[in-house]
Amino acid sequence: MSGIEGKVVAITGASSGIGEAAALLLAERGARLVLGARRSERLAALVARIEEAGGAAVQIRTDVTRPDDLHALVALAGERFGRLDVLVSNAGVGTISPLDDLRVEEWDHMVDVNVKGVLHGIAAALPVFRAQGTGHFVTTASTAAFRVVPAMAVYAGTKFAVRAICEGLRQEAGDSLRVTTVSPGVTATDFAEASSNSRVRAEITKMRDDLAIPPDAIARAIAFAIEQPATVDVNEIVVRPTSQR
Repeated sequence: MSGIEGKVVAITGASSGIGEAAALLLAERGARLVLGARRSERLAALVARIEEAGGAAVQIRTDVTRPDDLHALVALAGERFGRLDVLVSNAGVGTISPLDDLRVEEWDHMVDVNVKGVLHGIAAALPVFRAQGTGHFVTTASTAAFRVVPAMAVYAGTKFAVRAICEGLRQEAGDSLRVTTVSPGVTATDFAEASSNSRVRAEITKMRDDLAIPPDAIARAIAFAIEQPATVDVNEIVVRPTSQR
C-alpha cells in the first residue's frame, strides 16, 4: 500500500488542469476523492471516469468565494467517507493585466478566489482536522509567489499572500497537521484564457505553447507530499519547466 491508499482527499478547482490531473493520479493510487468546482458537468464526467477505472469519487458544485460551499465540500467527505485527510486548495484564477488597465473588478475577483478561497478552505477543514487529530492542507500557489513580472502585479500579490498564509498556518498547526504549498511554473492549462487583455493573453499563450509542462507534473508533486509518513511535512515544492527563468 502507498501512503495515499485509502486517504480521503478533497480537491477544489478539480474540473480541469492541475485539479483534474491530481484527481486522476490520486484515484489511481487509491485515494477516495471529494471533488469540487463550479463546472458541474465536467465534474460529473471526471467522477464517472474515476469510477469506471475502479476508483471512488463524489462531486459537489463548489465556488470557493462562498464559505458555505467549502463547508459543504468538507461535510460531504464526512458523510460519504467518514473523514477528511487532505484538502487540496487548487482553485485559482489569473485575470492578469497591466495595472494601467485599471481592471478593478478583475483584481477583486483574483483576491476573492485566490486568497479568500484558500482562507475559506482553511476555515472549513481546520476544525475537522483538529477534531480528528490529523489532516493535511495542500495549496496550489505559483512561481509568481517568488517573482513579480509586468502585468502580474495583482496575481503575484495574491500568490505571495497564499505563501504567507500557508506558512503562518504551518507554524500554528502543531505536530499533528501538515501544510504544503506547491508552486507551479508554466503549465499546460487554460490559464491564459482568463486574461481580458488581448496582448497579455497572446504573450501568455505563446509562453505556454513554447515552455509548458503537463498538469500531471504538478499532480505528481502533490502526490509526493501526501504520500509521506505522518511525521514528514513537505512544506514547499516549486515545479517549473527546465527552460523557465
